[in-house]
Amino acid sequence: MARVFEHEHTWADVIFRPLERLVYRLTGIDETREMAWTEYAVVMLLFSLVSMLATYAIERLQQWLPLNPQHLAAVAPDLALNTAASFTTNTNWQSYVPETTMSYLTQMLTLAYHNFFSAAVGMALAVALIRGISRRESKTLGNFWVDATRASLWVLLPGCLIYSLLLVSQGVVQNFRPYDQAKLVQAQTTTVTGSDGKTTTQTVTTQSIAQGPVASQEAIKMLGTNGGGFFNTNSAHPFENPTPFSNLMQMFSIFLIPAGLTVTLGRMTRAPKHGWAVFAAMAALFFVGVFVAYYAEAQTNPLLHLVDQHVSTAQAGGNMEGKEVRFGIANSALFATVTTDASCGAVNAMHDSFMPLGGLVPMVNIMLGEVIFGGVGAGLYGMLIFVVLAVFIAGLMVGRTPEYLGKKIESYDVKMAMLYVLIFPLSILGFSAVSLMMPQLGLSSITNPGPHGLSQILYAYTSATGNNGSGFAGINANTHWYNLSLAAAMLIGRFLMIVPMLAIAGSLAKKKLVPPSPGTFPVHTPLFTVLLVGVVLIVGALTFFPAISLGPILEHLMMHAGKSF
Repeated sequence: MARVFEHEHTWADVIFRPLERLVYRLTGIDETREMAWTEYAVVMLLFSLVSMLATYAIERLQQWLPLNPQHLAAVAPDLALNTAASFTTNTNWQSYVPETTMSYLTQMLTLAYHNFFSAAVGMALAVALIRGISRRESKTLGNFWVDATRASLWVLLPGCLIYSLLLVSQGVVQNFRPYDQAKLVQAQTTTVTGSDGKTTTQTVTTQSIAQGPVASQEAIKMLGTNGGGFFNTNSAHPFENPTPFSNLMQMFSIFLIPAGLTVTLGRMTRAPKHGWAVFAAMAALFFVGVFVAYYAEAQTNPLLHLVDQHVSTAQAGGNMEGKEVRFGIANSALFATVTTDASCGAVNAMHDSFMPLGGLVPMVNIMLGEVIFGGVGAGLYGMLIFVVLAVFIAGLMVGRTPEYLGKKIESYDVKMAMLYVLIFPLSILGFSAVSLMMPQLGLSSITNPGPHGLSQILYAYTSATGNNGSGFAGINANTHWYNLSLAAAMLIGRFLMIVPMLAIAGSLAKKKLVPPSPGTFPVHTPLFTVLLVGVVLIVGALTFFPAISLGPILEHLMMHAGKSF
């Protein structure tokens, strides 16, 4: 990736360079013209806005468009807006059942399009910040169109082509067939309550089995840390994730580009050890999350007991509620940690069914700012904001002007970094507080009272603002209030935080290099890694500690006291 974005020769140039030139010729882009940070930001925002509006239009018109063998109706206005904002921001929050809401054309033309370009935009922004760090006395950060194009052609497209074929080999479906109808071995009788309050009994003898171009969607869903599933149960569905090997590939692919970008940082700044130090900080936080999540899920639920001949014995085997038997507790806890570390949001188990401390881990992973590898590009530039703060704090400790790779960190840089950091909790806690104060709008959608209900609401806005997309699925988010407020949280978490980040990049690019001195804090040592982890935990976790104390922590304590809701 460093060679791609530095425009150095790669083995893939013979294939993609002609395509790149064709794209520029058709769109009138001058690849040699670079942009200041303000222009870079404006172009990115306008591109995202037009893409979002086009997605909204196709969702609203899908019933009249081709590739709709199930004749699915147009998507409701508030849900269409929520989905358009969700996929534009790389969140992929889904307040709908995909196989009964979105046609094949909508899935491929709009949602898969955003899966590629929201990831490409994230990579372009990360590279722009890296250039700001590595350049000196420069007014430009590169060309947004060129960065996004190269991210798509050289990285995402070839990766997804290989990956989708591997998924097909494991049994992931890839077709345009109408849904199959299977006859049940045993008929099922259900009771349905109508809008008039009367109940009727229905006998179900067939089951509809959804089909579709799943493998191609699944590849970019994971590689681009998007997370939006073709099916409602996401990567717990056997058509999306059928085997242990496909499960391993999905977890590996989620981390592949975000982890690789730390090495890209080291290569492009000519400080490879610094890249590995940032990687080490991310890895340390990741392993802590995995161990806590697995420990919590491997414990027995104290409220469940098996009674045999007046002898009460604790539940054996750990908490299997909401988990696929073919993955088990270990793979479910690992997948939940990976997907929330990397701003992916795909799930192979239901986080709402985790034990309180098991559900706490995915929530805290997002609350830390999605910087533990994080989304494609977004994780790196989010972590680099914390690097700026860590260097600033280190400078204060020794009473010197803080420096970062030869650039002085001044008041403007710290102000922009703090603006970036403060937007995140303001959105999460603000929207959560409003929802909790409106019983008819916010509280009516939760399925559990007490601390778990608070966790459902808090997780929803955390996931939306953090552009993750996973959720405590017990909450019914397909309402006017949640569709609109979550859309606003997604847009805030993506675009309002990008502007101060690019401002820092522009500021750093203009600075002169300062020779290192005895007071310079090295940013490639284990001490720096420890300081960076500490800043992430203090700024991220402590901000939300009062809220999570009233949610999953209180639920854990009350569960062990014998209280359930």
